Amino acid sequence: MKCVFCQNFETSHGADGDPATAAEIAEMALELEARGCHNVNFVSPTHHSPHLLEAVKIARDRGLDLPIVWNCGGYERREIIEQLEGIVDVYMPDVKWADDGSAATYSKAPNYWSNVTDSLEEMHRQVGDLRIDDTGLATGGLLVRHLVMPNHVADAKRIVEFVAEEVSERTFVDLMAQYQPYYRARTEDVYEEINRRITQEEYEDVVAAARDAGLERLSLDQSMLSDRSGLTDLF
Repeated sequence: MKCVFCQNFETSHGADGDPATAAEIAEMALELEARGCHNVNFVSPTHHSPHLLEAVKIARDRGLDLPIVWNCGGYERREIIEQLEGIVDVYMPDVKWADDGSAATYSKAPNYWSNVTDSLEEMHRQVGDLRIDDTGLATGGLLVRHLVMPNHVADAKRIVEFVAEEVSERTFVDLMAQYQPYYRARTEDVYEEINRRITQEEYEDVVAAARDAGLERLSLDQSMLSDRSGLTDLF
């Protein structure tokens, strides 16, 4: 994905970084465990999945015993996600769009909706609903995030309805309100529609839709809620 509002565009668009072999990534994972980290979190990893699968296998053969988190943008093919079964413990997709036109315009991701819905169903089939241990840490399951976008409440509503109806009402959903126009979204007039922060009303509209859809495991930005009574902010 090539989101025009990406705050990390130097890395995601410019490929700023250093190459690493599967063995080197395995060593990094083991170092994280030795330092007391709670999981190994791969961010935007899917296009590197063959090498990361190899790295996880190497690390586990050497004793790695941490959950593997697949922190992705939802723009994955089902057949790729199928290859991750038994490797990934926690899927954490950031589901951005329910409208293919918006996905193509703002994230350069054609056919986004069909891919993300297929992927979510396969992720949930593999790992089920999110599981939390006695210390409050996720040990396995699906955690769906959605960044509410200005002028795109309809997208958010369709996403939460799909999750509740087609995935599971017990899906943990993090509704995020921190969008700011970064990168091209704040400098090019063609993206004027998303060149502002969301309003309180937009956020509350999405929260109401999630509750109406039957989702109970919601993580909410309380600073955006005028009525804080009866929140279902569980974690």
